Amino acid sequence: MIIEEGSYVLLYHSLQKTWLVEANTGKKFHTHLGVIEIGEAVGSEFGSHLLSSKGKKVILLEPLVYDFVMKSERLTQIVYPKDLAYIGIRCGLSSGSRVMEVGTGSGGLTTYLASIVRPSGHVYTFDVNTKFTAIAKKNIKKANLSDFVTFYDHTQFQEANCGRVDLVVIDIGDPWTMLEKTYESLRPSGTLVAICPTMNQLEKMSSALTEFGFVFIDSIELMIRNIEARTGKTRPAMRMIGHTTYLIFGRKALQNTSDGH
Repeated sequence: MIIEEGSYVLLYHSLQKTWLVEANTGKKFHTHLGVIEIGEAVGSEFGSHLLSSKGKKVILLEPLVYDFVMKSERLTQIVYPKDLAYIGIRCGLSSGSRVMEVGTGSGGLTTYLASIVRPSGHVYTFDVNTKFTAIAKKNIKKANLSDFVTFYDHTQFQEANCGRVDLVVIDIGDPWTMLEKTYESLRPSGTLVAICPTMNQLEKMSSALTEFGFVFIDSIELMIRNIEARTGKTRPAMRMIGHTTYLIFGRKALQNTSDGH
């Protein structure tokens, strides 16, 4: 695949030294490896390389959704790929899925959701902070996923035309307060997942889901550890991504009309 004007390119020097940059004619990118003439990437093929002003080689890789998430501009903590992937398979996320997200933040999770549901699905996302939303829009545009995401202010719940959705994702400090508003939008048997950084939040959300009549309620925490694989010296990395968040899932069961829901 050829790198076009305005394409984003992942510059790879090593696992610890990568950069996500836009390739524009005449553009220079300054690093501790020296100046990289990123404009020279235009017209080249992904997988080729450039040399910095200090003679250091950088490989021109096509960015993955992983790269757009991890390199996203942010004012908030992001949901890590280890959690994103589990959310996807656990919730049955696929092309065509319709998703309601409460708590856009910097748009890392939004980016992942949109990348899966395209081209026929859609993500409807809400946030209270206009600064967060502005940054999320830029991150979504950078990943070329704007057509699959609609942004709303949190006050627009009633007027938002989301229809029935297959998945509700809640990533705010008090997710239990959103059950009343999101329950009606979630299709029967659909999944709700909440991102809970602390056990106190997790406990309260678990109780709220139970009281509200959700079933298949399950709480998990995921860990990931890199392995340094070298001939005769393979061992686990000294550092690892430990606790990032707790995830709690629930499935919507239909309620009796007499219970008020």
